[in-house]
Amino acid sequence: MQRLSDRLFSWATVLEPEALEQAERTARLPFIYPHLALMPDAHLGLGATVGSVIPTLGAVIPAAVGVDIGCGMIAVRTSVAATDLPADLRKLRESIEAAVPTSAGRYNQTITETAQERVDQLRRLAVERDWDPDTYSGKWPYELGTLGGGNHFIEVCSDEEGQVWLFLHSGSRGVGNKIAQHHIKVARTLCERWWIPLEDNQLAYLVRGTDEFDQYMTELHWAQKFAELNRAEMMDRVVGCFGQWIGTDIEPTQTVNCHHNYTAWENHAGKNVIVSRKGAIDAHEGVMGLIPGSMGTASYVVVGKGNPASICSAPHGAGRAMSRAEARRTFDQTALREAMQGIEFRDSADLIDEIPGAYKSIDQVMADAEDLVTVVHQLRQIVNVKGN
Repeated sequence: MQRLSDRLFSWATVLEPEALEQAERTARLPFIYPHLALMPDAHLGLGATVGSVIPTLGAVIPAAVGVDIGCGMIAVRTSVAATDLPADLRKLRESIEAAVPTSAGRYNQTITETAQERVDQLRRLAVERDWDPDTYSGKWPYELGTLGGGNHFIEVCSDEEGQVWLFLHSGSRGVGNKIAQHHIKVARTLCERWWIPLEDNQLAYLVRGTDEFDQYMTELHWAQKFAELNRAEMMDRVVGCFGQWIGTDIEPTQTVNCHHNYTAWENHAGKNVIVSRKGAIDAHEGVMGLIPGSMGTASYVVVGKGNPASICSAPHGAGRAMSRAEARRTFDQTALREAMQGIEFRDSADLIDEIPGAYKSIDQVMADAEDLVTVVHQLRQIVNVKGN
C-alpha cells in the first residue's frame, strides 16, 4: 500500500498517470472522510476512478457510483465434478445463450414465474418508498434476467478441488442507467445553481438534508436491489440449463452474491459515512466476495480481512489496461482464439476488445490485494458466455 497523501491511499502497483490525477481530484473534495482508497485494479473512469472507494460525510456523488448501479457478481458452487461433465460444451453454451438474453438493448419477451416474483418484490419496494420506476422505463420488468454486454459474462468454472462453479457478472441494466444519468444531471444543475466550484463537473454532488439527496438514495438502493435480483434470476436459469445438460437436478452447495458499484452507510474512523464503491467489493472481516479475472483467465472466491486503511474494501476484477478502441487496434480474432484455447466461447470478432491482453494481470491484482482478502477458491473457466 502507498500513502500518496493524507487523503489518498493506493494498492495499485500499475496505475496510469491520468487515473492518479483523477483520483487526486476526487480526494480533494472537502467532504471525503477519512480518505479515498484506490484498489489494485484502479484505472481511468468517467468522473471517478474505476477501482476507487470514496467515503463521504454529508454528501454523495452520483457519478462515483456510475451508471451501472449495483453491478456485481454471483457465483454458485455445485456438487458436480468437472471430470463428470459431458464433452459437448458447445451445447451448454448455446442453451445458456438461449435462456439469458445477452448484449445491450436485449430484453426478455415474456416474464417467467420466478422473474414475476422478483418483479413483484421490486414493485412493493418502490411503493414502500413512494416512487415509481415506470417513470424511467416501462420495460424494466423485461430487463430482469438479462446480461447486457461489455465485460458482463456468464461462466462455468472449475475450482482447485475440481468442483464446478457457475459464475456471472451483471448489474441494473437500462433502468439503472437511466436512474444514474438523471441524478448525475440533477447534481450538476444544483452545483451550478449554488455556484459550487468543481475541478470536474462529473464530481457534482448532492447534499444530505435536501430532497434531491433523499430521492437519489431511494432510487439508488432500489436499483441495487434490482441488480441483486437480476443476477439471482439469471443464475436460476443457468443452473437449470446446466442441470438439463448433465441430466440431473443441481443443488447449490454455496452461493455468493455481491455488488461492486454501489453505495452503503458504514462506520469508518469513528464516523458514519456514505461509502461509494466504484469497482470495489465489500471486504469487511469475514465477508465473502468475488474477484473475476478477464475473459479466459482465473477468478477468485475470497473472504475479507477488514483492512481499515482500505475502507474494508478489495478489487472487483482485473481492471482495463487499454481502451476498447486500442484493444481492437492491437489484437485480432486469431489472438483471441489463442487466448481462449481450451475454453468453450462464442468465437466472434465482437469480443476482441474483451481479450485478456486488454486487461491488467489478475495475478498482479491479487498479489496487490494480499492484505485485503484471503483467497478461498481459484476458478478456471470451462465455458464463457458474453454479449456484444
